[in-house]
Amino acid sequence: MPTNDRAFNYDLDYRTLDLRQQPELYRVGKGEMGVLLVQPYKSEILPHWRFKTPDIARASSEKIYQLFLDYKEKGDFVGMDMARKFLQMGYTRSRRYANHKTGQKYDGPVPDDKKGVSGAHGREQLPRQEDPVKAESARIFYAKYLEAREDPEYKQLKKEWQQQYG
Repeated sequence: MPTNDRAFNYDLDYRTLDLRQQPELYRVGKGEMGVLLVQPYKSEILPHWRFKTPDIARASSEKIYQLFLDYKEKGDFVGMDMARKFLQMGYTRSRRYANHKTGQKYDGPVPDDKKGVSGAHGREQLPRQEDPVKAESARIFYAKYLEAREDPEYKQLKKEWQQQYG
C-alpha cells in the first residue's frame, strides 16, 4: 500500500482488477489520478470522452455526466468519482490543446536525469497559442465537471469513502 493511504495506489494490477467487485481497494487520490486505469469504469466511460469541437465536447460531457447520475442512482461512488475524473480530464486536455496546438506543453524529450520527476522535467515550456474552439470545449467540460464535483450527494459520499477507506 502507498505510504499515504489517501493516495491513489498505483501498485495494484489494474489489468486484472475489477473495482466494481472490490470497490474497497479504490482510492480517490488527487485530481485525475488513475482515470485511465480503473476498470470496468474506464471501459464504460472512455468511449464517450471527446473534445475536438464544442458540439462534440457538449455531447461527450453530457453523456459522461449522465453516467455520473446513473452511478449515483446505483449508489456506486467509484463510478461517480471516475465519471467526475473524466469530466475533469476533458477540461484539462481540451485546455492543453487550446494552449498548445500539438498538445505538447514542453519542448524536447525528458532528460534521463529528470525521468520520473513531476513538473517540467527541466524543459522549456512552449509558447501558448490560444485556440478558441478548444477553449470553448474546455469551458463546456469545466461546467459539467463542477456540476459533478459540487453535487451534494457526491461530496457526502466522497467524505464518507475517504473516512472509511482512506
